[in-house]
Amino acid sequence: MKITQEIKDNTIVMTLDGELDASSSVILDEELSDPKIMEYTKILVDCENLNYISSAGLGVFISHLQRFEDAQIKLIFYNMQDKVRNVFEILGLDLLMTIVSDYEEARTVSNE
Repeated sequence: MKITQEIKDNTIVMTLDGELDASSSVILDEELSDPKIMEYTKILVDCENLNYISSAGLGVFISHLQRFEDAQIKLIFYNMQDKVRNVFEILGLDLLMTIVSDYEEARTVSNE
């Protein structure tokens, strides 16, 4: 798993590349736990090259969701492959998290 970050205005674009499993979820958790992330209004997660997500990977996002909501930081997933999106949908996480089709749509999602 490779995780890269790019800062654009008040937004962090986090690109996930590879498989998000138990071992790589530790790295993701460290990235999302960084206090600097709380300075932004949006976290956009580019899932185009995310080939697999385990329950541990999902758990990392879920564990940070309330903290981001309390700070009015919007967590938005985009470019999600069908097999990864199906995991979110089967678990009902598509109802808790914002999933959109592409970067342009993710960029324009309101923080309200």
